[in-house]
Amino acid sequence: MHDSTPTRSGGPSVSPPESTGRPAPASGRARVVDVVMAYIALTKPRVIELLLVAAIPALLQADRGNIHLSLVLLTLVGGWMGAASANSLNMVVDYDIDQVMKRTERRPLARHAITPRAALIFGLVLGVASILWLGLLANSWLAAFFILITILFYVIVYSMILKRRTAQNVVWGGAAGCMPVFVSWAVITDNLPDGQPHNWWQAVVLFLIIFFWTPPHTWALAMRYKEDYKAAGVPMLPVVMGPEGVTRRITIYTWVTVLCTLALIPAAGWVYAAGAIGFGVWFIVMAHRLEAGVRRGVEVKPLKLFILSNNYLAGVFVALSIDAVLGLQTVAELLPLA
Repeated sequence: MHDSTPTRSGGPSVSPPESTGRPAPASGRARVVDVVMAYIALTKPRVIELLLVAAIPALLQADRGNIHLSLVLLTLVGGWMGAASANSLNMVVDYDIDQVMKRTERRPLARHAITPRAALIFGLVLGVASILWLGLLANSWLAAFFILITILFYVIVYSMILKRRTAQNVVWGGAAGCMPVFVSWAVITDNLPDGQPHNWWQAVVLFLIIFFWTPPHTWALAMRYKEDYKAAGVPMLPVVMGPEGVTRRITIYTWVTVLCTLALIPAAGWVYAAGAIGFGVWFIVMAHRLEAGVRRGVEVKPLKLFILSNNYLAGVFVALSIDAVLGLQTVAELLPLA
């Protein structure tokens, strides 16, 4: 092999020291920081942010016009521990495929920053802590039960069964991401005075909004990383179906998501109504544009829809949160049925 190492003019050629193929050992402090950051990454902070965004409007809408600050904080902490547990255990299950996919090859287990055993213990401890936290401190064993169901469903049903066996993985597996709504609703309603209506139908609508939003959100990302999923043997929809079929389904699920948001309008005020309609039109237009671009055969950027879907859900839920905090007169109260 030709040695291209530069030398000083007139001086002897000096070969660089032979590489061992291993990175230089980190200092003690750097190693501690790296391990701490690895454990944080194990919890998937960006995913947890989205789950908390889903939890907050439920915490506020469950008792419109009243902010139970202590319960909100307790639920967010307990919910964070539950989501962190599920995400950590998910990485243990996905340890093999994370090493194959370029999108996930820098995850803590894939790059051997943490051992699978340590991650397993970490995830289990967080799960137990979350259940006890919600049951004992937030005074809602129903919420604790929902957290347990969330962890089991995400790790066993989605990660171990659905993800590697069917292209419908994110359709049904996405139910785990909807559960923060039920956790939040349970905490507030379990602490309401006797006789006050719990209105669980609203929690069901919020659940369905996230349930139908998850497939177009995830499929847009999977279109971008199709080859990654294919190499890992994960049958995401874009791997087993052509782009026209995928974008058609993205459009359908987008419409259903927006229609679900409209179902909650009678129980909210004009702020939420404006947000649900405005953001909904925006989301639908962008989904149709992606589908139209694929049909015309032009280059498309599905990652734009993935990012937009995050902004859409955040916008709708922020509108609902503001509406609930203000305690505005609901549409049903403004337009009573005859």
